[in-house]
Amino acid sequence: MTANSTTRMPTLFVPHGAGPCFFMDWNPPDAWNAMGDFLKNVASTLPARPSAIVVVSAHWLEPAFSVTSGPQPDLFYDYYGFPPHTYELRYPAPGEPQLAARIAGLLGQAQLPARQDPSRGFDHGMFIPLTLMFPDADIPVVQLSLRHDLDPQVHLDAGRALAALRDEGVLIVGSGMSFHNMRAYGDPRFGPISDAFDRWLVQTVESPAPQRERALATWEQAPSARLCHPPRAEEHLLPLMVVAGAASEGAGQCVFSDRVMGTTLSAFRFD
Repeated sequence: MTANSTTRMPTLFVPHGAGPCFFMDWNPPDAWNAMGDFLKNVASTLPARPSAIVVVSAHWLEPAFSVTSGPQPDLFYDYYGFPPHTYELRYPAPGEPQLAARIAGLLGQAQLPARQDPSRGFDHGMFIPLTLMFPDADIPVVQLSLRHDLDPQVHLDAGRALAALRDEGVLIVGSGMSFHNMRAYGDPRFGPISDAFDRWLVQTVESPAPQRERALATWEQAPSARLCHPPRAEEHLLPLMVVAGAASEGAGQCVFSDRVMGTTLSAFRFD
């Protein structure tokens, strides 16, 4: 399949797991298998091969939106304490400087100052899921930061500014986690807590666009919201706001859900 001017890409919010979890032994050994299988199958669900990919990573926060603009960004191994072989992973996808400039321009037109960063590499919020989703690393990739104020409305607005890219065959991927309380993983008390937030999130994503955006902009009011994403730690949820904004009026749906380390984690698609 090849992308063309009439192919509108969906937008996706995918869980990227825990560090390089898909490429190492874990306890239990099958903890990340279902999520890994989901990521491996994503490309087959798309209407065409993307012309390029924009990844909004939870692991890059800047005062203003920033976009990688180098022609061949290096990898940035921003995880710690994992086996040595996980620091030898490679994902040699090319960058796309022209797309980076276009993204910065679209954000600027929306009164959202943005900068291009020619030296910043790809972090694991990009290369870990994309190694599974597009293992050939032959599609140009640009990574977009979050803004460090983590304002949900601003990130919805940023996504809306980039919506036109979808009609150019560009796949916009938010890489984060729908539950991200590091102290809660493995704590059985957080199973029901994560379930309550996940039910709200699914219902919200699958609501009509105006209702969806209002709810996402005030996500802190959701059941157990701050237990699932503690204050100033919601960076793993904010990529969802960008892809929901880029969805415009498109319908959203939950396309994956699994119980990992006692908590519910989900993925979403907007068409």
